[in-house]
Amino acid sequence: MQLSELSRESGLPIPTIKYYLREGLLEPGDAPDSGRAEYSESHVRRLRLIRALAQVGDLPLSTIARILEAIDDDSVPLHHALGVAHYALAQRGGMSAGSVELAQARVEVDAFLDDLGWTIDADAPDRDELASALETLRCLGWKVDAKVFMRYARAADKLAKRELSQNPGDLDRERAVENAVVGTVVFESALTALRRLAQEHHSAARFPT
Repeated sequence: MQLSELSRESGLPIPTIKYYLREGLLEPGDAPDSGRAEYSESHVRRLRLIRALAQVGDLPLSTIARILEAIDDDSVPLHHALGVAHYALAQRGGMSAGSVELAQARVEVDAFLDDLGWTIDADAPDRDELASALETLRCLGWKVDAKVFMRYARAADKLAKRELSQNPGDLDRERAVENAVVGTVVFESALTALRRLAQEHHSAARFPT
């Protein structure tokens, strides 16, 4: 296919595609004797992944480049390639300045995750996110420790196991990362919405007007 058709198939304008080509995010098309580049379905898939990372994941191009590099490097295990994408998503909002209380909460969160038996990298940014949530609860006067998250951890464990089991073993690296990014962002939004809707339902039942 030519550039105009690639634009239609991917849903991205030609100037954007040319920009991705210049930045090295997209491999150049094959140049036949006519001198006009030809693009394949692999280019369409790559553009759709870039679009998902940029629009759904709200990631900067520098981060997207790192994710694509991990995908294309076959020496990088798929688990680590997925980790690059997940960690990038977790770091979108950044962390507040550290404090003694936050450091203590992080120690408790680390112990909590160890008790769960989960295999989590020591530098996983979501450890800090969970610690920040725990510190926030305490600032609001809650007398709680990290075990307050246990019911959510059990639910998350079941969801994550089911989601990853739905990816076939022969799924290519690019599709696996795309599923991880889109699934994380979209279904997290859906989960939050469902939780609020459920709370409204049970509030109406418990506190009738």
